[in-house]
Amino acid sequence: MTVLPEIFDLTGRVALLTGASKGIGKAMARILAEAGATVIISSRKQDAVDEAAEEFRRAGLKAAGMSVHMGQPETFPDLIDKIMETHGRIDVLVNNAATNPVYGPILEQDAAAFDKIMSVNVKGPLEMAKLVHPHMAAAGGGSVINISSVGGIKPIPDLGLYSISKAALIQMTKLCAKEWGPDGIRVNAVCPGLIKTKFSRALWDNDRARDHWLANMPIKRVGDPRDLMGVALWLASDAGAFATGGVYTVDGGETI
Repeated sequence: MTVLPEIFDLTGRVALLTGASKGIGKAMARILAEAGATVIISSRKQDAVDEAAEEFRRAGLKAAGMSVHMGQPETFPDLIDKIMETHGRIDVLVNNAATNPVYGPILEQDAAAFDKIMSVNVKGPLEMAKLVHPHMAAAGGGSVINISSVGGIKPIPDLGLYSISKAALIQMTKLCAKEWGPDGIRVNAVCPGLIKTKFSRALWDNDRARDHWLANMPIKRVGDPRDLMGVALWLASDAGAFATGGVYTVDGGETI
């Protein structure tokens, strides 16, 4: 008897994904929903998450839209309480939401930009993970997937503060994996390279910037959000049951 469908089956599980109304987050939400999970699609704007959730439901998938701003951790408890009241569990957390409001040399970046980036990209994911921890632990375990970046492994020119935040997210991932493993909670980081999303448009829609990236990539194309589906399903499901503290690049080989 084959075990292939079984180890990827998420039927009965609930997954919360931030920054999931479009791009990488939405692609990950789609594959988890197709594997049987009820997905909670979250981002800043309620109309955007409602639209995405309705699209999923029209496709016969289980989805709900609940807005949250990752720079406002004081609102997180209400979101988690609502999910628990409605669905009774949280098995998977995908911390995907991020921000990068500045572009240029580090000497040109001010303290306000640093605070905003670190608040959304590091503090928000940590506080969200800390809130889901007791619910996952009580259920016997769960999976936290932090979406970092290749910038967390090596700095991206003119995206210095963003790179710093993503490096911090990787270290946070390893720390939580170390401390939460005994609770049955796996914590991993995924580091996308250049993916064709609205967030990274300045890089892939600029000939010079795009050519610079592609020159260092064995796979000579810009990535697609769908390229992140496989690693998300693996880490969320029992297929990744022995994987924790890992840092997985999906970058066309750019970091080699």
